[in-house]
Amino acid sequence: MPPTTLTVHVDASVNERLERLAKRTGRSRDIVAAELINSSLDVDVYEWQVEGIQQAISSLDRGEGISHHEVKDWVASWGTQAEKPAPGNTTKAASKRP
Repeated sequence: MPPTTLTVHVDASVNERLERLAKRTGRSRDIVAAELINSSLDVDVYEWQVEGIQQAISSLDRGEGISHHEVKDWVASWGTQAEKPAPGNTTKAASKRP
């Protein structure tokens, strides 16, 4: 696929880092920036984060969320004789805190 042009606005400190890296590697700043973008996308960090956030929002839309109050009560019970199971878990093994 032929390359296309992308204009990106970065902080001056990021630009300086790109310039230094370009000089050290003997390549242009544009080439270094493109390689960094490509390698970042190859790791799929942002894509799996976005997918996870979308799944979490969908589960909340389905009413599968746990209220802040339930979590707060559970955490407050840690280390007491009346330690509660983790909210939303029905199995004993899943009820233990991390």
